[in-house]
Amino acid sequence: MDLLRIGGKILSRRKISKAIDLILEMRSSGIAQQKVADRLGIDRTFISRLEALGEVRKGNRIAVIGFPVKNKGEIMDLLHREGIEFTLIMTENERWDFVKKDDGIGLLNKILDLIAEARSFDVVVVIGSNRRIRTIEAILDQEVVGIEIGESPIKEDKYVPTEELLKILQAVKKKPNGSMAKE
Repeated sequence: MDLLRIGGKILSRRKISKAIDLILEMRSSGIAQQKVADRLGIDRTFISRLEALGEVRKGNRIAVIGFPVKNKGEIMDLLHREGIEFTLIMTENERWDFVKKDDGIGLLNKILDLIAEARSFDVVVVIGSNRRIRTIEAILDQEVVGIEIGESPIKEDKYVPTEELLKILQAVKKKPNGSMAKE
């Protein structure tokens, strides 16, 4: 039966099915979740949950962590366009604010939470000093791809070439097991 009653509402299975088909069509053609949500007048989180419900296999889950980054806005725009799920990009001032905001135990807990979250990704791209990249490689047990922006300690914001970052992200996305493509 096409119609069913839930509480005081009458629902049409066909109408729901058509709406879901339209959402999936739009998403598979490359339209962002937020744009689909805006066009259809629904919440973006509904689309995200719908995709999660039907997910069979995810591509590489990629996180990007970087500091101190001079062109943060440009990098964040690129990461958003590329669909990167977890980003932690900071300028030098933001990095110091992060460190000063909490007492010792609070800061330690925040750092441990970030490590735990980063460990849930297949690949972590790290933008930072040579020392920070090596430290994160030692802490995480999955693939870490480093983009070195200077020798440690870095005390000022550094420009990150967006073309280089884009090439790395595209190479990482190509391999289903998370290993870097050979170039």
